[in-house]
Amino acid sequence: MQLIKNIIYNILFIQEKILRHRLSRTIGAKSVSKRKRRFTNGCMLDLNTLAEAEKQKLEAELTLILKNSDYMPEKILNYIEKQGTRVFYLANASKVLNPIGENEGFIYPASGAKALYLSLSTNQTVRFKTDEMFVLSKGEINKYYFIYHFYNWYAFKHNIAGMDSDSQELLRKYLFSESDTSSLQLADIYKLKDAIKQDKASIEFVIRLCRNFEGAKQALDKLQSGGAKL
Repeated sequence: MQLIKNIIYNILFIQEKILRHRLSRTIGAKSVSKRKRRFTNGCMLDLNTLAEAEKQKLEAELTLILKNSDYMPEKILNYIEKQGTRVFYLANASKVLNPIGENEGFIYPASGAKALYLSLSTNQTVRFKTDEMFVLSKGEINKYYFIYHFYNWYAFKHNIAGMDSDSQELLRKYLFSESDTSSLQLADIYKLKDAIKQDKASIEFVIRLCRNFEGAKQALDKLQSGGAKL
């Protein structure tokens, strides 16, 4: 189990590192953008500060939901379905999703041929527009991998910048290809930056959760075995 966790963390870290490297030359001086500060009613608002406060609030809510669900994917999925997001279980979800460049877990709204493929694969209907959904393989679900997707779903449902379908399409495009980001329009650069920022936030949340959970578990094991002194 620990080996699986380490592999997942390494993959996620590599994803974020690759994207940041590809964007570094493109963004340059543009990173000091007009979006950072805004005047309203005669006062200066620091948008970075507001975004950080929003992130802390969101993660506090997430932590509470996870605790109430005992960190169990099955209970969390029940919560997700109650919020109106459909969950589909397939015999081999990864194999089904690979042709459209998706991984099992949370999938953003889609349209066109992708939506048609998803609708036919999940509930055998013909639709050219699909809402957000979870698509998972039948059987045991890796807890930490799932929480990463749950974080993204929760941020999407709360309209966090970078978690919309367009931003995530840009993220996938420049993550899995050698496309040159220098041709991007400024608006798309901001979308991609937001997507990277939120992907990093979800990765850090999962790692922090894992460290806290595993650390507490190890401390409890030591206490139970008499290996810790009070």
